[in-house]
Amino acid sequence: MAGDTHRHFKDRLYGQFARIGKALSNPARLEMLELLAQGERTVDSLGGEIGLSLANASQHLQALRQAALVDSRKDGLHVYYRLASPEVFELSRTLRRVAEARLAEFERLVREQFGDRTDAEAVPMAELLKRARSKHVVILDTRPAGEYVAGHISGAVSVPIDELQRRLAQLTKSKQYVAYCRGPYCVYADRAVALLRAKGRRARRLIDGFPEWRAAGLPVATGLEPGVLR
Repeated sequence: MAGDTHRHFKDRLYGQFARIGKALSNPARLEMLELLAQGERTVDSLGGEIGLSLANASQHLQALRQAALVDSRKDGLHVYYRLASPEVFELSRTLRRVAEARLAEFERLVREQFGDRTDAEAVPMAELLKRARSKHVVILDTRPAGEYVAGHISGAVSVPIDELQRRLAQLTKSKQYVAYCRGPYCVYADRAVALLRAKGRRARRLIDGFPEWRAAGLPVATGLEPGVLR
């Protein structure tokens, strides 16, 4: 009898774990978690970015919510979704790290997109933290402006990648630039560095993105910074 009770407990226990696994077993939902790691988003915003209809985006969010991975709040006619806790980001980062370590196809896919990423000039977070107060270093947040407002590296300047070309005149050649975006596989920072270097600027990318910086307990800010490009 005791054995049956223990078996019943184990089945129910691992059933709870499986709820999380089931919720994560869809590429769109994993991408949603990455986007929500930047800040709150509406269903429309998430669906538009991922290329899903409003109905499909809503279904995926409900699956994430049923697994207690996201929370929501209503503001007027809009419902805003957010990660339920910092542990949810850590879970998605762990999945990424396992894929990096174990899946050869993952490595090939990244190489096809980014080329050789053994870039010795990529900046670790600890190094950027040391250089953040230098008057000669400008930290560029290349994500959309709304994500910058929701949260960014303290002292960073918002220059969304789509605005970089027209704002080049503000970025003098006397400075050094470190660009970052949503995470290690977001293309914005790489594109920014390529453009800046092509225009004679000294530029490097942060190895990680804003969510990793925040998760490490490093200085962050919200809203619009009062400073200008230095």
